Amino acid sequence: MSTVAQTRPRPRRTWSATLRRLPWWLAAAALAIGCLLWIYPFLWMVSASLKTSAEVFTQGLGLLPDNPAWENYERAWSSAQFGKYLLNTVIVTVSTVVVVLVRCAMAGYVLARHDFRGRRIVMGVLVATLFVPAGYTIIPLVDLSQQLGLLNSLTGMIVAMSGAANVSAILLYAGYFRGIPKELSESALIDGAGFLTVFFRIMLPLAKPVTATVTVLTFLNTWNAFFLPLVFTFSRPDLRTVSVGMLAFVGENTTDWSGMAAAATISLLPVVALFVVLQRYFVEGIAGAVKS
Repeated sequence: MSTVAQTRPRPRRTWSATLRRLPWWLAAAALAIGCLLWIYPFLWMVSASLKTSAEVFTQGLGLLPDNPAWENYERAWSSAQFGKYLLNTVIVTVSTVVVVLVRCAMAGYVLARHDFRGRRIVMGVLVATLFVPAGYTIIPLVDLSQQLGLLNSLTGMIVAMSGAANVSAILLYAGYFRGIPKELSESALIDGAGFLTVFFRIMLPLAKPVTATVTVLTFLNTWNAFFLPLVFTFSRPDLRTVSVGMLAFVGENTTDWSGMAAAATISLLPVVALFVVLQRYFVEGIAGAVKS
């Protein structure tokens, strides 16, 4: 038994419906153009890493190289010792992120959950440090590091990078911990748990979104730092980080622009990978802390 499918003719879209959707199409086109303008410098950097130094200037804003020069990456990795700089950066960045996470999480927890004498003074001092430029503290920081024997070392760089106030991270943790019901910590204290047990086994696992946010922000700040690593490795070029290592492509008379673009592309990959993995928690951490 055969059946004949009957199809109804679709109603034609009227001009009024099209005109009503026109602002949405215009907004989408404007956002697409803005997105292209935003990511174009990154696309040009990747394109320049596959060009010769002559093509970087002759092609101007063009993105497609004539013949991809993959040897630029080999030259940046081995000849310019960028592999060593990348390893130094990973060591400094990971160590700094761990120290900042533990220190800021504990400080934010105490400020949010405990009402002690001088709490407002501590908060005022922390907020006041936001208005102190980083360059103003470099001289006493270097002098103290030299007296402690930490200058010209990765350990000294880690202590200097993680020893900043990190007020934004502390406030993010404080805002998030303030929104957690106090019954959770009180019930744990009744059961015999101590302060550190409550913090590390109950409160800190609940703050995963803020931890991801602080991780991303600290990672970006440490990975892209230039002035402090430059000062701490001035007499030890082998301890340079990737941002300072870019100086290896600048000579007295010439600059290896294609090699520098290749090195910049390599240094950008870990940042993009970290943000892709933690982007959902990053957004949740910002929204949760602001809401609290």
